[in-house]
Amino acid sequence: METIDKIAWIRLEAGKILGTRSRGKDVYYLPGGKREPGETDVQTLVREIREELAVSVEPASATPFGVFQAQAHGHATGVEVRMTCYTADYQGTLTASSEIEELAWLSYADRHRVSPVDQVIFDHLHRTGRLG
Repeated sequence: METIDKIAWIRLEAGKILGTRSRGKDVYYLPGGKREPGETDVQTLVREIREELAVSVEPASATPFGVFQAQAHGHATGVEVRMTCYTADYQGTLTASSEIEELAWLSYADRHRVSPVDQVIFDHLHRTGRLG
């Protein structure tokens, strides 16, 4: 089985979670992406969020949130994505940048609009009372 290793940012505000939609995609994803060779999780998080949302994640504030795994959206059956998630503070104004066409604050009612691994994360956040 193939596994795609990704890092994601969990940004919750007022019972909603920040989601991003890339150009040409029909679902939202949590912001983040794949590690470059030699990068740590936090270095990947900082770089990806700067590229996608034009803000600076504060590395010292990055806190492990959990690791979630599911079928990779848009890939063949058996290809899974493993998302290592972090919460973190940031500086700047959230702005769709690079390949990101849109950002949105999503609630649990938007679960059907996100990728399978993000649905697992939405379920966890909903069960623990953090996503309205």
